[in-house]
Amino acid sequence: MSPNPLAPTLSPKGRGSPRATPLRQAAALSIVIGIMLAMFLSALEQTIVAPALPTIGRAFANVEDLSWVVTAYLLSATAATPLFGKLSDIYGRRVMMMISIGIFVAGSIACALAPSLSALILARALQGFGGGGILPLSQTVIADLLSPRERPLAQAYTSVMFLVACILGPVLGGILTDRLHWSLIFWINVPLGAAALIMTDRALRRLPRNDRPHRLDFIGAALMVGAAVALLLALNWGGTRYAWTSPQLLALIGGSFALWIAFALRLLRAPEPFIPLAMIKQPVVFGIVVAGFFSIGTIIGLSIFVPLHIQLVLGYSASAAGLALIAFMSGASLGSMTAGRLMVRIDRYKRVPIVAIPIAVAGLLTLAAFPAGLSLWEVAGLLVLVGAGIGPMYPTTTVIIQNAVLPHQLGIATGSLNFFRTLGGAIIVAVFAAIVLGGFDNPGGGLTLDKLVHSASSGAAFAGAFRFVFIAAAIFLLAAMVAVAAIEERPLRGPATTSPRLRGEVAAEGGG
Repeated sequence: MSPNPLAPTLSPKGRGSPRATPLRQAAALSIVIGIMLAMFLSALEQTIVAPALPTIGRAFANVEDLSWVVTAYLLSATAATPLFGKLSDIYGRRVMMMISIGIFVAGSIACALAPSLSALILARALQGFGGGGILPLSQTVIADLLSPRERPLAQAYTSVMFLVACILGPVLGGILTDRLHWSLIFWINVPLGAAALIMTDRALRRLPRNDRPHRLDFIGAALMVGAAVALLLALNWGGTRYAWTSPQLLALIGGSFALWIAFALRLLRAPEPFIPLAMIKQPVVFGIVVAGFFSIGTIIGLSIFVPLHIQLVLGYSASAAGLALIAFMSGASLGSMTAGRLMVRIDRYKRVPIVAIPIAVAGLLTLAAFPAGLSLWEVAGLLVLVGAGIGPMYPTTTVIIQNAVLPHQLGIATGSLNFFRTLGGAIIVAVFAAIVLGGFDNPGGGLTLDKLVHSASSGAAFAGAFRFVFIAAAIFLLAAMVAVAAIEERPLRGPATTSPRLRGEVAAEGGG
């Protein structure tokens, strides 16, 4: 390990050779702290709004369209993730990070000042577009700043920051809404966003520039975003607003499928496709995207359905469900940090997730075996193990995919990984919902998870459904583990590459 992992070697002009004047530690730390603050803002805004929704609905006398306050942010952020990654490869990280944070802050101000619910929904879409670029750009900046061997621990810190923000969001949102005013959940982003801009602007000028002259494939980008938005809308509305067999849902699903086919054809024919074909064809990239899809998607799904299990099956309050979720996220944070430290020190880094995931699977199968027969503390203990087993997939997937692509492809690779992580979460949430709702009579698709929470059914009625939720989660994690096990274990290049095996492989590749 180098004496200062936050002092990579850069070329004098930020381009070309990876050997040159080191970035000063103070500047490097400024970059890391600034991007972590920006990432905290983006992650916090995904959950802070939930406790304020009833108050917002009363303030605007409109409850029917409240779900769009969340959906608009999700759709916009998902669409922005690969787009900002690609644009950062073309125009540089600093410019796109400044634009992303600026849009996010502008959207936050528009949300706070919204005169109607419709205006708030539009402002949330704007805010989501900015927030969707922050996460992949932050991870890509770390890739520019540190060598592959030095990245795991930094990526683990960002994962913990993201998980902490997800836990803190509902708590902070409830306090600001109940004690002050709901608009403060948006105003709080203004000073924090300004601080992130100031902290990162000057330091980001010192980053190495790996961008090349590119042409943005607008048609390919539009097809990919359109396909994802149509699919997310179908998953969001299925079984709630519309029955799964309704013409509206079938049209959305069919339209999404057609757009995905058109996008695939565009990749084959475009002079410079939105996602480079050479990158897609790499088995490592494909395998890690699959692993991220199933593993991080499962974390997203469990973060929604674990509290429901606590309330519906075990009969505890929403507060108790929140404590169980904290146990799950704490385990994930512990697993992420442990993986980051181990990947820096060992050569066979694939062993980290391959050993960790079975621990999560064992915890899930125990929950499946006793869905209604465990105490809250026993469930919380198992959730710590499940989180610790999945948590390593956050830094592992990011570091491996960045290590597999060329420097000028870091942005689109990181953006694509986060895009398919989010898509995996949406699909897995829909699968879990179908399992739970499928255990009850649901004429016309009118039964929703919210109605189940307020139903008079006993815990035993839900136990069987959640048994299969945990089994499905275990299967998804095993699929992620198989995907990781199947990829080539390429050396993580960097100052810590000291073993004879790694030195020989890196020399053969011409790596530094």
